[in-house]
Amino acid sequence: MASTNDLKNGMVLKLDNGQLWSVVEFQHVKPGKGPAFVRTKLKNVLSGKIVDKTFNAGVKVETATVDRRDMQFSYMDGDYFVFMDMQTYDQLHIERKAVGDSANFLIEGFEATVATHEGEVLYVELPAAVELVIAETEPGVQGDRSTGGTKPAKLETGYEVQVPLFITTGEKIKVDTRSGDYLSRVNS
Repeated sequence: MASTNDLKNGMVLKLDNGQLWSVVEFQHVKPGKGPAFVRTKLKNVLSGKIVDKTFNAGVKVETATVDRRDMQFSYMDGDYFVFMDMQTYDQLHIERKAVGDSANFLIEGFEATVATHEGEVLYVELPAAVELVIAETEPGVQGDRSTGGTKPAKLETGYEVQVPLFITTGEKIKVDTRSGDYLSRVNS
């Protein structure tokens, strides 16, 4: 349990029948009239839904312990993604729904942050950008080097992304893991 006066960004609260909510931002408000209160913006840990919630100052709220560990993706085992804890070398089998859209950017050896609560995996978080190789794309035609044009390209993970016309098969590119957009070419 914690007081609303102790809230910090990133803190995870257990509200509304045990649902987990992460504090995105908070503001202590002391109006001229009436009691002080805390205005918060909360994000549902599982669904990603963001809501505004107001608490009276000093009210007790239940906090949840979310364990975040850096783990390395090892391999696929049927419908499960197998991650290895970098400190203990324990392996963790994670369902596809907990991995979510991160599955589009995972290849063996990638490191990710795995968040768990009471032994249950909540989500897998990749770095903001990853470097992947273009597995297949149409060749650019001479004269297509101008700005603005894009074409589809299949990454080594099988995910398809729009890239500039000058990108060729076998090149390494940087991809934004939050939006799935091409960011830049990686010079090797």
